[in-house]
Amino acid sequence: MTRAIPPLSVSLDAASPSPLHAQLREALRAAILDRRLPRGARLPPSRMLAADLGCARGTVVLALEQLTAEGYLTARIGSATRVAATIPDDAVPRAVTADPPAAALPPSLSRRGARLVGAAPRRFMAGPDVPDAFALGRPAVDAFPYPVWARLLQAEWRHGPIERPDPRGSPALRGAIAAHLGQARGVVCEADEVIVTAGIRQSLRLIAELLLDPGETALVEEPGFPGIAQALAAAGLRPVPVPIGSGGLAAARAASLAPAARLAVVTPAHHYPLGQAMSLENRLDLLSWAETGSGWIVEDDYDGAYRYAGRPLAPLRTLDRSGRVIYVGSFSKLLLPAMGLSYLVLPRGLVAPVHHALTETGPAPPVIGQWALARFIEDGHLASHLRRTRRLYALRQAALVEAAGRIADGLVAITPMEGGMHLIARPGPAWPAGLTDTAATDALGRAGISAVALSAYYAGRPAEGLLLGYAAVPERAMDPAMRLLAETLRLAA
Repeated sequence: MTRAIPPLSVSLDAASPSPLHAQLREALRAAILDRRLPRGARLPPSRMLAADLGCARGTVVLALEQLTAEGYLTARIGSATRVAATIPDDAVPRAVTADPPAAALPPSLSRRGARLVGAAPRRFMAGPDVPDAFALGRPAVDAFPYPVWARLLQAEWRHGPIERPDPRGSPALRGAIAAHLGQARGVVCEADEVIVTAGIRQSLRLIAELLLDPGETALVEEPGFPGIAQALAAAGLRPVPVPIGSGGLAAARAASLAPAARLAVVTPAHHYPLGQAMSLENRLDLLSWAETGSGWIVEDDYDGAYRYAGRPLAPLRTLDRSGRVIYVGSFSKLLLPAMGLSYLVLPRGLVAPVHHALTETGPAPPVIGQWALARFIEDGHLASHLRRTRRLYALRQAALVEAAGRIADGLVAITPMEGGMHLIARPGPAWPAGLTDTAATDALGRAGISAVALSAYYAGRPAEGLLLGYAAVPERAMDPAMRLLAETLRLAA
């Protein structure tokens, strides 16, 4: 199949004293030098280019022949005309101007913007530029049912948008999410209580701006996902880190640190990143704190579906009797990172105000893909995928623990968790003296291993270790990845 060539952004002026072929030559030469036509780019056939420009084919042929003779283009019989890999101007040094162009001048930033760009970057999630080995937040894309998903997407494209864009998300998808949560997580809700969003940060900003005023405090877990505190701060709130104990966040300690706080963001089923579940006592105390103080709880159930010992723990939302818990989930960790769809489940009392706020502010999440995801859930593919990946992730976690004990014994210590998609490698007695977890992750990244420093999740005095995601690492790749990790750490001293 021949790939379509887009029309060139070139125009000719018949009223100009310059001949048309000279105008075309100069326009194409400028496009090549500006790299709007990159090296090796294929040009349209002369007949097509003449039709696009409204000129004679001979005009185009003459311009192309001149550029070919000058070395800007290459042309062979039976092959397309292309931009040369090396052009004459590559050897000519560019002139340096005394003053930078206006577009290169630094922008005038707000105080908040200056703080944002001036802060030292802390890597706390895997990005597109890091390797797959031990990447955090990355599901087993090798286990995803691509043929099923492709068929559903094709059906959606064939029929076109089935529903009008809705800032709350597709009604079909919201209904499918409500049904799935009732069956899989015990969260009883109606479709109109579900809001589809583009991620937890968008969800938190919506909640924060609707329920609290700028300057108010919000409780976050310490350690915890830094993106949560960042989203709250971006909405004008003051996040207060609350050090967690073995049973998770304790309401009494939170109240002593921030007596006026009216919002808490927690991960009760599987704390991120330490992995423990919130105790029943702490759950009930937190619900009582919200009810008596007119507060709100955001329950981030980011990977609560993945538990390998017994049944998944019931969400905090199932204990809520006063309508104070806002439940948040995501499909990016369950299915594909590129899916980029999350959701929140509102208490009944917030449905009308949130709907009104979304109608006023929007924007609606991307429509394409929502119908396909709704069908994916309704047809049972999500439930099947979760059953399959639970078994797979349990095996991959066991493989990581076994490989670490055999290959990196003494260097790191890794303890299994009852759920989740990552483990923590704590420094062992053979850990190089003076090596910080941040320096270790830098060295590992250069070697091709994606690890994240545990210290990046602390706002205060940190503990150290390496967070290793295992969900996306096939068992056969676990030993080579662990050997590379161990060798890199030993050399990083």
